[in-house]
Amino acid sequence: MKDTYQSITKASPEVLFKDRNSKFFGYAFPIKTEEEANGHLEELRAKHHKARHWCYAWQIGKEDFQYRVNDDGEPSNSAGMPIYGQIQSFDVTNILIVVVRYFGGVKLGVGGLINAYKTAAQMALEESDILKRTIDEIFILKFDYPEMNKVMQVIKKNNLNVIDQKLEIDCKIFIAVRKKDAQDIYSKFDNTYKVEITKLAN
Repeated sequence: MKDTYQSITKASPEVLFKDRNSKFFGYAFPIKTEEEANGHLEELRAKHHKARHWCYAWQIGKEDFQYRVNDDGEPSNSAGMPIYGQIQSFDVTNILIVVVRYFGGVKLGVGGLINAYKTAAQMALEESDILKRTIDEIFILKFDYPEMNKVMQVIKKNNLNVIDQKLEIDCKIFIAVRKKDAQDIYSKFDNTYKVEITKLAN
């Protein structure tokens, strides 16, 4: 079972690839929604308002992926797909890559464009901090205060990540569990007397 994914931690530095007087500026951004992607695109269109094309690809999701590619006026599949190919090649998600082109007066042909957009995307990814993360399941533990000790023992023994808690007469603890361990941890708490465990929908 694959329970990890890779993403970038922050926006990449600007990179530049040149071919026959055309300039291709490459950028990579961490995103979680299409709205975030659109926001970055608007900023780049304002920054590079004299450019000819703002081509991009993004992918969102940890297991079920959504993606979009855009050639932005370049010949079909000469820009967006080569950029997306690099997202797949580097095995990253929750990411937007934009390549901004300033036309240099010489046509590059489809092959030249594919190479330029692919290379600028690759350069942006090579300059990014790519981090591997685990895919986690979130569980809520509900119990009365006297059961606190045995609940904490299980949490400590299994080195579980507590992400939130409400400790009053009736207690709630939210834990994040790596997907491959989720069933085992669920069973441990499910078999603990007077402790209720439920999985939070992702």
